[in-house]
Amino acid sequence: MSIELDHAIVPTRNKRASAKLLAELLGVPWAPTSLGPFAPVFISDSLTLDFMDTEEDFPIYHFCFRVSPQDFDDILGRIQAAGIAYRSSVRGPMDRQINTEYGGSMIYWNEPDGHQWEMLTVSYARQPG
Repeated sequence: MSIELDHAIVPTRNKRASAKLLAELLGVPWAPTSLGPFAPVFISDSLTLDFMDTEEDFPIYHFCFRVSPQDFDDILGRIQAAGIAYRSSVRGPMDRQINTEYGGSMIYWNEPDGHQWEMLTVSYARQPG
């Protein structure tokens, strides 16, 4: 049996705004409402991020999206056009640089509630061999 992550719930203060922003940056579909209290972002055919409003404190999540080099350039262009600060390392200043240390391209940015998004073209966690 193969196991795939189907969906994850992302707590937020404004589910529609957060879902819409991520979907627009990634160039993927989303919906303002869904089954239950969610605003889903359809990351791929097999993964949905369900944004859910909450007034409770919540941890900051980190999600990494592996994309093709062309998608990387397209998404980065949308991030830049939106004026969103990004950085080349998981921590550190918003240097607006692309990390190329692992044989691909990688950046990090945060959404308004603090969740951290990462985009890369080559997985450093899943090296060949």
